[in-house]
Amino acid sequence: MTTTAETPQYRTTFMRLVAFLRPYKLSMLVSVVLAIGSQAATLVATFLTGSVAAALVNHERHRLPWLVGAVLALGVARAVMMAGRRLIAGKQALAVEMDMRQAIYAKLVRLSFGFYDRHQTGQLMSRATVDLQGVRFFLGYGLIFFFQHIFTILGVGIVVFLISWKLGLIAIAIGPILVAVSYRYSHVSHPLLREVQQKMADVATVAEENIVGVHVVKSFAQEASEQAKFERRSEEVFEQSVRANRQRAFYVPVLSFLPLLAQAAILLVGGRMVVHGSLSVANFVRFNLYLAMLVMPMRQLGMWIGQAQRATASGERIFQVIDEPEEIGDRPDAQELPAGGGRVTFSGVTFGYDPDRPVLRNVDLELAPGKVVALIGHTGSGKTTLASLVPRFYDVQRGRVEIDGHDVRGVTLSSLRSEIGVIAQDPFLFSASVRENIAFGRPGATDAEVEQAARLAQAHEFIAQLPEGYETVIGERGITLSGGQRQRVAIARALVVDPRILILDDATASVDASTEAKIRDGLREAMHGRTTIIIAHRLSTIALADEIVVLAGGELAARGTHDDLVETNDVYREIHEHGLIEGLLTEEAV
Repeated sequence: MTTTAETPQYRTTFMRLVAFLRPYKLSMLVSVVLAIGSQAATLVATFLTGSVAAALVNHERHRLPWLVGAVLALGVARAVMMAGRRLIAGKQALAVEMDMRQAIYAKLVRLSFGFYDRHQTGQLMSRATVDLQGVRFFLGYGLIFFFQHIFTILGVGIVVFLISWKLGLIAIAIGPILVAVSYRYSHVSHPLLREVQQKMADVATVAEENIVGVHVVKSFAQEASEQAKFERRSEEVFEQSVRANRQRAFYVPVLSFLPLLAQAAILLVGGRMVVHGSLSVANFVRFNLYLAMLVMPMRQLGMWIGQAQRATASGERIFQVIDEPEEIGDRPDAQELPAGGGRVTFSGVTFGYDPDRPVLRNVDLELAPGKVVALIGHTGSGKTTLASLVPRFYDVQRGRVEIDGHDVRGVTLSSLRSEIGVIAQDPFLFSASVRENIAFGRPGATDAEVEQAARLAQAHEFIAQLPEGYETVIGERGITLSGGQRQRVAIARALVVDPRILILDDATASVDASTEAKIRDGLREAMHGRTTIIIAHRLSTIALADEIVVLAGGELAARGTHDDLVETNDVYREIHEHGLIEGLLTEEAV
């Protein structure tokens, strides 16, 4: 049973869905006119069918060819109008689906990292596919059928009253009961159908995680347990769907049976009227044919109410994404980031993914233009978080992050991020050519610029050996390349945009010592003249830095050179002695 708060929300969602038809008002109008026209043709054809019965009773055979011809002509006209309506409505349905899909995607690409931290990929994909299909069918066809049925009910109602007002009263007497049952059905079905949609999204989430994480599943031999998890989610969908079907199995037959009561009463009363001569056989035939036309829309009333409920339940889930506030966006007065050397300043920065549990506390740090700074600290000390604030993946709770004296919140995101190259530990590559992946940040980059970036990243040699060189299409997420190759392509992708700031988040962790040495040589040249932030755990990589910054517990613990910090800082000395020496010895052994 819905609450009073849910009812206005349902109506609001329904009206918002209908608003997607606004650009297609003309096609919607034409579709409705064609639908009404086809029903009008049926009304006239039904009247003429009664005239055929009258001609047979009165032995007026000369009228039969004309009447049959007229019925056939109306049938052809109805078929043409129905075909036109279906073509227009089908195109309209696909156009609405496209508009909604683009609206969802446009929102998804603008939402911040924080949104994706809180939502599962499978849930989002379900809203953009399963939910969208339900909305598309209703907006494309459901409303048109609704108008068609309304016209049929009104048109038939008027005609049957003209034929016999007594029988007409019997026909409409069932109306209030139908409305009451339909209203009840709409209220009890909506929350249940909304839950079905949610359970379907849960199934999509499990499936998506197992497909993406298939290597982990198989590595730990967890196929059986993951299958069991999927089956549990599927059973939940099944149980909810059975409950919804149980509702439908009760209400739809009731909605179908009630009009038959009226039909039975009309056959009884109308038959007696014919016997007593107060109603002609032709009008009796007409009345029952019209009543049959009236029964079908009433019988389908429950189906279309259910369809509207499903579409609205899906619409609620879609609008949850569309209405999500954009935590990170351009301010109304945002300006382009002016040219500069790449000075990065953190002033009293406090930040936490959960505001009540800050990861960084009052960090004051300035990175000189063109310098290479390594961030060091224990796991959870805030290294990656601090670096993520520079391209404004997240906004600080307190303090400021500035680039060349400009608060990153006061400049446009596009101008900010075009000046920052980010290289993650686990790079994501698209299922596209190597060239397209490298030029992702600069689609207009020339072949020479792409190749130069690849050479700096020490990637040109292995790319040249691929079947089609830079035009070789790599698999999804770059699965056809080794970890080291993916990392080098990601480095080239960052370098091709010629950023003033580079952020390397353990960027050489996936490569062996010899490959790292090659990348390191390329990075030395690539980092020249650029402010570079390195998050690394290998001494060889940290050796690229002009200065080392030590973080501890989300606070700035120390900064200086390797030799200074080994002598003066306990945190750095502990990390060095227990973590980095082992890496150094391993590389020297190689």
